[in-house]
Amino acid sequence: MGTVSGIPWLGGSIDDPAVTFYGRTRTYGQLAERIRATTLSGDGPVRATDPDPLVTLTRLYAAMAAGRPAIVSDPARAPVRTGELPADTFLVAVTSGSAGKPRAVARTARSWSDSFAPLAELTGLTGTDKVLLTGPLHATLHLFAAVHTLWLGAHLTDERRHATAVHCVPSVLGELLDQGFAPRRAVVAGAALPEAKAAGALAAGIDIVEYYGATELSFVAARRAPNRLRPFPGVEVDVRHGVLWARSPYLASGYVGDHPGPLRVADDGFATVGDLAGTTPDGGIIIRGRADAAINTGGSTVIAEDVEAALMTQPGVVAAAVIGEDHPRFGATVTAVLEVSAEADPVAIKAGARRLLGTDSVPRRWLLTDALPRTTTGKIARGLVASSVADGTLPTRPLA
Repeated sequence: MGTVSGIPWLGGSIDDPAVTFYGRTRTYGQLAERIRATTLSGDGPVRATDPDPLVTLTRLYAAMAAGRPAIVSDPARAPVRTGELPADTFLVAVTSGSAGKPRAVARTARSWSDSFAPLAELTGLTGTDKVLLTGPLHATLHLFAAVHTLWLGAHLTDERRHATAVHCVPSVLGELLDQGFAPRRAVVAGAALPEAKAAGALAAGIDIVEYYGATELSFVAARRAPNRLRPFPGVEVDVRHGVLWARSPYLASGYVGDHPGPLRVADDGFATVGDLAGTTPDGGIIIRGRADAAINTGGSTVIAEDVEAALMTQPGVVAAAVIGEDHPRFGATVTAVLEVSAEADPVAIKAGARRLLGTDSVPRRWLLTDALPRTTTGKIARGLVASSVADGTLPTRPLA
């Protein structure tokens, strides 16, 4: 894609609309002027974090133009310490993930830009699209979506009206569908997309592309619903002893500062964050979730995501988190914490779970809550659910 006034990753013409936030539209020319006029103090990393997405994007692009790394993190949290950064760092993304533990991840510009064209080809997004922003830019899913939109020369907006495409997590897609919003395309990530929700979107005429990835790995696998996940273009995938490993030009440089995480890199260049996976005979990829979501109960291993997926097929279940609770004999027991609609039938939910799940996977304890804790991207914060159930800070009641 071309540039506006020499600024990389801005693909629109000067008079084309670039962003619309809070009711005000800036053209690509105006955005370029704002970037050039941005004053960056000091000579180290640039803190691009701001509640206003326009400020965040402006500072990110200004830092890139100046050859300085940008740090994007949750503006509600204290600034992170990154220490010395790799020489080619363009971005430090600070993510808390579903476990609530901050991780500062450094990456090069090419680790993002090399994936721009493959994603555009996979999704069919072009410079004529008007792309809806559905979450904060300190979440890398949304930050990448915003930058990719501007690279395309498309129009990034927080207004649903007339939007032709959307990047979102599955729960947000469900909310948009319930509200009658049906864009031409939806790019879904951040958590597994339930097949029922995918079918509903397809029935509404929405072209669905789902991808699996991680902040540390970037893109790993993708699919056009209803097909199975397959390796994202340019990615080699290897499932080793049930754990997914990937090798690609999109991998992050690693963690910086005092922010350890699950990333491991093997001598052959393959990397993993510990996600469990399997393959199908036809070469498809099945993502089963993080290894830390494995519940060891009575000598068996239960994967929380598998149980959650089964529960989400039951009528009346709005959201589900499955956790392991300590047990002196079995090691842990499987507990389901649910959000349900007013029409939900507890007896039917439990019976449906028993039909779909093996004996060890059926929850032994069932709890209801009005609102499950979520990350800023809308994913269920399972780690926080587990800790708040354990200490009694999450208001729950038994599923009758």
